[in-house]
Amino acid sequence: MHLSSSIAAVVTGGASGLGLATVRALRAEGVKVAIFDMNDTTGEAAAAETGAVFCKVNVTDEASVDAGFAKARAANGQERILVNCAGTGNAAKTASRAKETGEIKHFPLDAFNMIIQINLVGTFRCIAKSAAGMLTLEPLDGERGAIVNTASVAAEDGQIGQAAYSASKGGVVGMTLPIARDLSGEGIRVNTILPGIFNTPLLQAAPQNVKDALGASVPFPKRLGAPEEYASLALEMIRNRYFNGEDVRLDGAIRMAPR
Repeated sequence: MHLSSSIAAVVTGGASGLGLATVRALRAEGVKVAIFDMNDTTGEAAAAETGAVFCKVNVTDEASVDAGFAKARAANGQERILVNCAGTGNAAKTASRAKETGEIKHFPLDAFNMIIQINLVGTFRCIAKSAAGMLTLEPLDGERGAIVNTASVAAEDGQIGQAAYSASKGGVVGMTLPIARDLSGEGIRVNTILPGIFNTPLLQAAPQNVKDALGASVPFPKRLGAPEEYASLALEMIRNRYFNGEDVRLDGAIRMAPR
């Protein structure tokens, strides 16, 4: 897909980290962008910085997502690009013993379900609604749209305590090919990026020695990934018309240890 000011995009989780880097990269190509995010402060700031439209959206809420797409389309027109970066994580063992008392406990199921609802169901909700909108468009050079999802290397190398996170991201990987096949007849491509350890706001709050150690664990280059590197791959997936149905690790060749 040729990127220009005639193209509209939606980026979920676009107010920070990987999403914001993608918003900046799309805007640098002239693309009209709507940011879906829950944080008013960072969302408005990101929109003001980039010239994007901010839509306060909770991807777990049907009405919120519908309202976000309505606002985005009223401002920019029907999107041909969707980049899903909204997501979160938690950590707890499936079952464990308390160190102090030996009490046995299990992973809280509401906490497990929350991660699935945000990372997996929320991603699918946005894909389905965006793709339905793309079907109303006439093809450009034979295609109507391109969708990029965000999974994680945890989909393949889940660590101790990451059952919910890995399940949610594994689900994103697992649905990429069938969705690409579902939409192939309509000229919509679907791909997924599996980032490794990236220097996002979640890590920026960590002590420098922790970030240094994480960076040193990457085979090469021995550093944390930069959000701009994620954005670069996302734009290649959008531009390259033969890129479809793929799940691509972006991780400096790291394979995560159990802990």
